[in-house]
Amino acid sequence: MIIKPRIKGFVCITAHPSGCMAHVEDQIDHAKKYLISHAKKPKRVLVIGASTGYGLSSRISAAFSAQAETLGVYFERPPSEERSASAGFYNSMAFTLKSKEHGLLCEDVNGDAFSDKCKEEVVAKAKAMGGEFDLVVYSLASPRRTDPSDQKNYRACLKPIGSIYKNKTLDTDKKEVKDVVIEPASKEEIFNTKKVMGGEDWEMWTELLINENVLAHGCKNMAYSYIGPGVTQPIYRNGTIGKAKEHLEETGLQLDEKMKIKLNGRAFVSVNKAVVTQASSAIPVVPLYLSMLIKIMRERGTHEGCIEQTTRLFSSFLYTDSPKVSIDLKNRIRLDDWEMDSAIQEKIISLWPKVNSGNLNQMTDFEEYQLEFLKLFGFSHPRVDYEKDVNPIKPY
Repeated sequence: MIIKPRIKGFVCITAHPSGCMAHVEDQIDHAKKYLISHAKKPKRVLVIGASTGYGLSSRISAAFSAQAETLGVYFERPPSEERSASAGFYNSMAFTLKSKEHGLLCEDVNGDAFSDKCKEEVVAKAKAMGGEFDLVVYSLASPRRTDPSDQKNYRACLKPIGSIYKNKTLDTDKKEVKDVVIEPASKEEIFNTKKVMGGEDWEMWTELLINENVLAHGCKNMAYSYIGPGVTQPIYRNGTIGKAKEHLEETGLQLDEKMKIKLNGRAFVSVNKAVVTQASSAIPVVPLYLSMLIKIMRERGTHEGCIEQTTRLFSSFLYTDSPKVSIDLKNRIRLDDWEMDSAIQEKIISLWPKVNSGNLNQMTDFEEYQLEFLKLFGFSHPRVDYEKDVNPIKPY
C-alpha cells in the first residue's frame, strides 16, 4: 500500500515503516559516534517504554554506544493488510533488525507495562537471557492506567491547579497562534493523573525486579521527568502533570535508598529538555514554546533531540571516570541544563508577547517542529520515497 500521513489533532493515525527504519538508522549512526569504553558500561539493559521518544533513544544508546544486550517493553499496535502498525511497532522492528545485524542480543515484550501479566513476562524473559540488568530505564508515557491492585482505570489530564489558566497556544493544524483558557483540575483529576504518571508503577517494577533477583550489584535505575520554563509552568509543572512528576521524583529518592541497601545501586530521575513527541504536542502552549526553543537553540548550536540527550546522559553522567553521578540537591540529573540557560529563557520571555500568527514563521522554527512531528511517525525523511508501495506486515 501507499502510506500517507493522516493527522487528527495531535495524533497521526498512520505510520510509515521505511521512514521509521530511516529514523532509527539515523539515531544508531549518532550513538555510534559516542562509544562508551568505560569499564562499568552497561552490559544488559531493560527499557520500559522502549518504542518511541526517550525510551527508544535510551535503548539505541545502550545497544550502539555501549554494545549492551537489551530487553524492550512497549505496548504497540501491530499491522494488518488494510492498516499500518503504530510507529512504535515499526521502530521496534527496525531496532531488532539492526541489533541482529550488529550481533547484539535483544528481546521484546509487547504488552501493557502497567499489568502484572506483562511484568511477569518480562521477568521470565530476563531470566531466560541468562543474566542480570545493570541498567533499568523507565520511560512510560500513557494517558491511562489500569491499577493491577484494584483493576480500576485511571485517566490523566492536562489542567492547571487552583485557578483558570489563560495563555497563548499554537493550533498546529491551522498554523494559528491563539488564546487558550483551561479550567482548573478537580481533586479527583489531580489524583488520577498522579496514579497514571507518578512513581507508583516505577516503584512496583523496581520491587519486583529486586525480589526476582534480576538486577545486578551496582545497578542504576532511571526514570525521566521534565520541569520546563516559566511560560509553561502553570499548565505543566504547577499543574496536574507537574504533581505527577513531583511524585515520580519523590519516588526516585525512596528507590535510591532501597537500591543502595539492596544492591549497592542507585536510582535517579533525569530531568530532560523539551522535545517534539506525541505527548508534548498534546500539551497547550508547549508546541509554540518548542517552535521558539528549536530556533533559539539551533542558532546557539545547543539544540538536542532525544538521541543527543540520551548519548550525553550515558557518556557525560552515567558512565564516566568519576565515581559519582552529577546530580542536583533533589537527586536529579539535569539534562535540561542547556534548555534552561538564562540567555535562552530570557530570549523566549522577550519574544513571547510579540509572536502571533502573522510572524510565526519569522519568530519561530515552526516548520522544523512540523517536520519533527511527522518524523515521529516515519514521514518527511529525505531518504524515503513515499510514493513507493510498501508491505505494512513485512516491510523489511
